[in-house]
Amino acid sequence: MTFSAETNKLKNFSVFFRDCKMCPKQCSVNRMETIGFCGQSHLLRIAHIGAHFGEEPPISGSMGSGAIFFSGCSLGCSFCQNHQISTGNLGKPMEFEELFIRVEEMISRTRVHNINFVTPDHFFPYTYRLVSFLQKEGYDLPSVYNLSGYQSIPMLKMTERYADIYLPDYKYSDPKAAKILSNCKNYPDVALYAINEMIKQKGFLDSFKKNSKLATKGVLVRHLILPGLVKNSLNALTSLFLEFGADLPISLMSQYYPVFQHEDKNMNRPLKKEEFDCVYSHAMDLGFKNMFVQIPGNKPFDTELMFLPDFQMDEPFAGNR
Repeated sequence: MTFSAETNKLKNFSVFFRDCKMCPKQCSVNRMETIGFCGQSHLLRIAHIGAHFGEEPPISGSMGSGAIFFSGCSLGCSFCQNHQISTGNLGKPMEFEELFIRVEEMISRTRVHNINFVTPDHFFPYTYRLVSFLQKEGYDLPSVYNLSGYQSIPMLKMTERYADIYLPDYKYSDPKAAKILSNCKNYPDVALYAINEMIKQKGFLDSFKKNSKLATKGVLVRHLILPGLVKNSLNALTSLFLEFGADLPISLMSQYYPVFQHEDKNMNRPLKKEEFDCVYSHAMDLGFKNMFVQIPGNKPFDTELMFLPDFQMDEPFAGNR
């Protein structure tokens, strides 16, 4: 691949960054000169590129998902397990040419099933360009947009031509919890609108429909159960069911780990089995047909037994295979 001077200078990218409105925060910061709410300027910053085996089975498959972890985040949840990169600014400044070369090397070396953009919304333009360049070089891997759920509809419409799979969270049905934990009171409504747009574009994750081991298109919605906030989870599942029906693919997650101290003491402990059982039973009672369920283990809660990525290491997910 030959990169033109115009590519290296990121021609036309400034239109996105000079008055940044790529996320619903609409901070309008000139990221060509300073940093936005996401903690990033216009300069690409990457925390990790590599085969990742921690996604749902149709995404990770047997060879892994080709994950690109972007530094910064437009949401900034106080319990984020990727806090080193989402709010800690860990990551490496990277020219687009290096990104493309690194991704090509990953594809060749690991034979990943897809390209997985993890929390990319504040760097959307780079992902569009990367997908375009990969397609020009003959790569036909699905593009996965791994998102918080808190997305801008105009940016999602722009993303449609580059995305094959959306993996959004639906974190909160409770505006109060959204405000306290993510400083984002309007999350419930914004995320539902965003997920609706994603489904309009791509439909439901096709691996269920095709009974296939690998997904190539569609939407899978994730929900992390938070300790002490069972009602939030019950209402979140109800909202998803009423909005999208029983065929909506969902991933029910129990991997919460308290990386920071919270005023709410419940958030300083792991999820209890009875909390998980209550939410899981509700999902079953609602009648969701296409579910992945992360069942809590029986071992005692111990930091040595919990899986957490460490982005200071060359292989942050070494313990996740």
